[in-house]
Amino acid sequence: MNGDREDVPPLPDGTRHVVVHFVDNAGIARCKTIRPDRWPSAVRHGLGASPVFGVFQGNDRIAPCEGLDSPVGDLRLHPDPGSVVVARGLAYAAGELFDQEGRPWPVCARGFLRRMVGEAAQLRLTLRMAYELEWYAASPGRGDAPANDGPAYGLAALARSGPYLWDIADALEGGPIQVEQLHPEYGAGQLEISIGATDPLAAADQAVTVRHVVRTFDGPDVRASFSPLPLQGASGNGCHLHVSMERDGTNLFGSGTGPTRMSDESSSFLAGVLAELPALVGLACASPASYLRIGPRRWTGSTTCWGVENREAPLRVILGSHLTRPRSANAELKVVDASSNPYLVAGAVIAAGLHGIRTGAALPEPVDVDPASLSPAARDARGLRPLPTDMLAGADALERSEVLAGALGADLHRALLAVRRGEAADHERSTPEQILDEYRWRY
Repeated sequence: MNGDREDVPPLPDGTRHVVVHFVDNAGIARCKTIRPDRWPSAVRHGLGASPVFGVFQGNDRIAPCEGLDSPVGDLRLHPDPGSVVVARGLAYAAGELFDQEGRPWPVCARGFLRRMVGEAAQLRLTLRMAYELEWYAASPGRGDAPANDGPAYGLAALARSGPYLWDIADALEGGPIQVEQLHPEYGAGQLEISIGATDPLAAADQAVTVRHVVRTFDGPDVRASFSPLPLQGASGNGCHLHVSMERDGTNLFGSGTGPTRMSDESSSFLAGVLAELPALVGLACASPASYLRIGPRRWTGSTTCWGVENREAPLRVILGSHLTRPRSANAELKVVDASSNPYLVAGAVIAAGLHGIRTGAALPEPVDVDPASLSPAARDARGLRPLPTDMLAGADALERSEVLAGALGADLHRALLAVRRGEAADHERSTPEQILDEYRWRY
């Protein structure tokens, strides 16, 4: 991406406004909106943005962090013309942050992911990623009761939510975002959209855009919440990340000869991710509500383990149908929710995986049962430790990770820690109900 580029691709005909978005370290998507005639100037010269965005919390408070919590200074937010998606007359463009001298801002999450993709390319590795987004469709006219009451995955639920889902699909049709699946999920009012796999930057861009497109249908009949847990007793909303890895067009997650069909390189990649799983939780679970979602027997993964087609493993290997192997094989990180910054999650997964490859890390034996069904002694014997259960524990795990600290860089790492600990301190005495009420409509 070049902030000085002169050849600015035009916007599609019919664009009414341009939404330039970026995601902060609390996982909140922030934006600036411009008229279409301002597009060339925005691409060439950027839009003003304060460095304090680096330490905004999910509740809009500013975390204390020397050098970032000051009103002094400015940045330039450059929209990436290659990221433009048009839906309902709005052009959505992912922005990247630079300083006023045109240098990448080290606290920019999209810039971090770009760097990690570049590091993978140095090893001749191409990553493909996709996000699954779950949300709670509430009915404002009925006190935010679920817009459908099930049954889970049911045709009856689809009948009640179908017109809403078809409108969303129609709004995305014809653009670069490939809607793979769109259906009712397990919980009452819970819906899911799965996006087709693409390169990591585009996958993160599209995850942000899809959420916003869904929200454009909010009205008196329905309102969308991507909060990790919208209501007490409700099903949690995940934002699962799927990842595969190729070299010379061969999917390394499905080209091996063993029972998992993973190559040695992809196995080491996952071993690196598994080793950093507690720190990844500290990064990917960006809201106090995140830790109300994660738990045993919730299909979120709550124990440091991996498994093949095991939905209780936070790191799940998916073999795919025998008719689509090896191209369909991938791994899924299940602890991710929509409070996370998708650029940070994708970049951190790549960083951890590349470290695993460089060090020749080996995976332990896969877990082929529900970890909660094992006795504490059996879990200890297999090294199955609980994942962080609150924001402070997640921040501590992130702070201890030399791998992620090195990849993120000192400025981004300390900004993340400040945001996590600031948000945790603000909710030290909050009840679960108070947390859910505060964050229900922030994501």
